Amino acid sequence: MTQSLSQVHVHIVFSTKNIQKLIPENLRDALQRYIIGCLHSIESHVEAIYINPDHLHILCTLPRTIPIMTLVTKIKSPSSIWMKKHGSPSFSWQGGYAIFSVSKSNLSMVKRYILNQPNHHKQVGYKEELMFFLNKLGIEYQEQYLWD
Repeated sequence: MTQSLSQVHVHIVFSTKNIQKLIPENLRDALQRYIIGCLHSIESHVEAIYINPDHLHILCTLPRTIPIMTLVTKIKSPSSIWMKKHGSPSFSWQGGYAIFSVSKSNLSMVKRYILNQPNHHKQVGYKEELMFFLNKLGIEYQEQYLWD
């Protein structure tokens, strides 16, 4: 085959530094649009995004030429600078992230989950949410290193 093809969807989750509620509602939509633009510039298509006051969820494609770490860096670095310019001078994201592959058959379910974040977080906090995902998927972790 002379052509390289891929279709990889990923669900990315990470929080603000120390899970602080640093993202005000009045900046949420603009920050989401900014991140979509960052991803578009590296040819990643965003299926769903929702930014909570203390963490975010993104369902997007992983471009075939970009490693996972680079994809996340292309979100975190510019959006952190954007937040600092738009009223949160001490803003920063946590050091780590979680990323999960999503099969085509589960895209609509994950998209609904992400878009339903406001209702979901009336019952469950970010820590419980992330640990649920990690446990459900059988991902080994050391809890003391999850939160920074």
